[in-house]
Amino acid sequence: MKPSVLVYRDIPDDILTRLSAECDVHRVAEIDPDIDPSVKPLLAGADAILGSGGKIDARFLAMAPKLRVASTITVGYDNFDVSALSARNVVLMHTPDVLTETVADATMALVLATARKMIISSERVKRGEWTESITPDWYGCDVHHKTMGIAGMGRIGDALARRAHCGFGMKVLYNARSRHEKTEKAYQAEYRSLNALLAESDFVCITLPLTAETRHLFGREQFEKMKRSAILVNIGRGAVIDEAALAQALKDKTILAAGLDVFEQEPLPPDSPLLSLDNVVLMPHIGSATHETRYAMAACAADNVLRALKGDVSQNCVNPQAQQQ
Repeated sequence: MKPSVLVYRDIPDDILTRLSAECDVHRVAEIDPDIDPSVKPLLAGADAILGSGGKIDARFLAMAPKLRVASTITVGYDNFDVSALSARNVVLMHTPDVLTETVADATMALVLATARKMIISSERVKRGEWTESITPDWYGCDVHHKTMGIAGMGRIGDALARRAHCGFGMKVLYNARSRHEKTEKAYQAEYRSLNALLAESDFVCITLPLTAETRHLFGREQFEKMKRSAILVNIGRGAVIDEAALAQALKDKTILAAGLDVFEQEPLPPDSPLLSLDNVVLMPHIGSATHETRYAMAACAADNVLRALKGDVSQNCVNPQAQQQ
């Protein structure tokens, strides 16, 4: 009998065909049985789930007694209770490599768009405000040869350091749980404490995952340590920033500007104070959103399912120890 896989996100037909050759595939729009009761019997028989979003915790797992594999079409997995999964011997697979370069591109794009006021300038042109030579209120600030501070030095942080140093001649500082000698050697990156990084950087770029330690790591105290001319960019996780504090810092000009691709609540609620500010660039979580990369992520997640169901968790597994418990 083929293992049963419950797919809860649209993925390309050719990837579904590849899955179907080895598994019984069931597709649903929503993984939460409280929202769609028809999911419950499918979940009860599922050996694996494949998708993104939803809250996967002990309560959810109680409805999936046969589950062996959870495969998310993302790098981040803060919506999964990893301890609960491991306690139930369910391995969690993710897609950490395929989107690195694309997200680093998007991060650099946010740096440039924010520093050079590209979005607001475009909006002003469309409103017919460009009627003569531009005045200093249109001006942005240089990116080249400035100092970029990177909070978090994983794959994306390293790719961003390469772009900053090799492409823009920037000095690169970083803060992470451990030293990254390869990045230091390749891009002359220098380790700093978080406070020192904030004080020295012209651009502070957040690439951190969301954990108990990083939640609201950036708040009023941290913004006050930054240069008044500094720009904050976040492509990590939204809740790493205290958004209310950031909105106030932008309003008060404690920092110059911000570029954000992730938020505490997504989609961004219509009453968010960030929406009324002209010194913030807001993107709808599009860091990995290219056709090529999203396809590669779906393909990787499907391959993760097929390997994990056969007992191979040598790649892309968050909790390989769960298999041995």
